[in-house]
Amino acid sequence: MKNFRDLNVWSKSHKVALKVYGLTKSFPKEEIYSLTSQMRRSASSIPTNIAEGCGRGSDSQFGYFLNVALGSASELEYQIILSSDLKLISDENSKEILEELIEVKKMLTKLYKAVSRK
Repeated sequence: MKNFRDLNVWSKSHKVALKVYGLTKSFPKEEIYSLTSQMRRSASSIPTNIAEGCGRGSDSQFGYFLNVALGSASELEYQIILSSDLKLISDENSKEILEELIEVKKMLTKLYKAVSRK
């Protein structure tokens, strides 16, 4: 069992999730059950799956959850693009969070490859 709090990718993805929660606070009320909810679930799913994978007994199970986290990160990436195009978030905020998210995706991919080689 690994401690997920020791992983930089978990820490960075947790920060992205916090930023998404902050950004979506200003979304219109009619988005509460759609885009707001989807973005928050996608964002929180990334560090959640990293944590769950760390709690599993094998590298193959850990790798599976890293892969799920990567899928959630890709989902969030699109939702941020959509939010920006709909003018729900500023171009500046969109660019900043997308850069952080791309970094998380790269880290997840690298960790997934390292775990899969074992």
